[in-house]
Amino acid sequence: MSPERASRPMPASRSTARPWFGAGERLRHVAEFTRQLAVLVGTGTPLVDSLISLEKQAKPGPWKDVLSRVRSRTEEGSPLSDAMAEHPLYFDGVCRSLVAAGESGGKLEVLLDSLASLTRQQLRVRMAVVGALTYPALLILIAAGVTISMIVFVLPRFEGLFKTLSTPLPTSTKILMSMSDALRGHWILFGIGAMATIAGVLWWLRSQVGQETIQRAIVSLPLTGPCARAIITARLARVLGVLVEGKVPLLDSIRLARGSTAHAMYADLMNRAESAIVKGDTLASEFERSPLVSPSVCEAVRSGERAGQLGKVLLTLANYMDEDNEVTIRTMTRLVEPVILVILGLMVGTIAISMFLPLFDLTSAAGGGG
Repeated sequence: MSPERASRPMPASRSTARPWFGAGERLRHVAEFTRQLAVLVGTGTPLVDSLISLEKQAKPGPWKDVLSRVRSRTEEGSPLSDAMAEHPLYFDGVCRSLVAAGESGGKLEVLLDSLASLTRQQLRVRMAVVGALTYPALLILIAAGVTISMIVFVLPRFEGLFKTLSTPLPTSTKILMSMSDALRGHWILFGIGAMATIAGVLWWLRSQVGQETIQRAIVSLPLTGPCARAIITARLARVLGVLVEGKVPLLDSIRLARGSTAHAMYADLMNRAESAIVKGDTLASEFERSPLVSPSVCEAVRSGERAGQLGKVLLTLANYMDEDNEVTIRTMTRLVEPVILVILGLMVGTIAISMFLPLFDLTSAAGGGG
């Protein structure tokens, strides 16, 4: 493979074009594949034999079919990077460019190992974020189910008793009874409305306007902004560091890093960084102009550019940031969980008190009359 081919950037598929469902599973497959292939190639196993071995280990399914086609193309004499290019859903531009650079420089096992580290770290961060969101989401879902069940099924059992009371009902009880009557009497309309609302929200979230709005909110809100910016910055730093250390030209590395992010604001930042490099400016100077990148990151990038060690500095920076991000995510999860529990407890407690308050009033009145 010629050096010109290795320096040519592979087509970068924007991650926003990928289906969200199953992305973590695909990333896990790629992480395991690159790590095992790096070990096999590093021990002197021919590439085709290595692919055959990995194909035999894979379980039947889409991933095994992908490995089969990659192995078939490689047996026909195609470079591994070209065989991967036919499956952009699994192998993005960063992956293919690193493999192409490894093939051209005779260091395939080294860059495969770097690629394996990159994908494993991406998977680790993804699992940390999903794990942090799962428990609060589960609590909210359970509380919503309990609340609806109490209003629809439990409260009607008290309705006949409430009608026999001579004392006026509290305002909160009247509101709950009205909600119960509305839900039970028009449940079809409420169901259709709920499904239409969910469909509309999903459609809006998948639209460009919706995605950009959510992305801007995530990096701007006081609670989620610093953590989100740190996570995205660490990912970009790691991708850039791996590409630069893999001898991929800086402009090509910036384009590939831009294609690896689904966040429009960071994609625009990488566009401006590319223009700055073309004009002879530095990467750090463009980062300094953006509120998305912290001053400490800008200073580290500037030091790396001055010393000619940009790749190593970016990888070291990404390692430190990922460690801090994991601690931050755990801390935020511990703080959010009790807040959610308190709010849900107040909601359920308010409903329960509203149901039993008329009985308490009746008991008090009977006791006073006696």
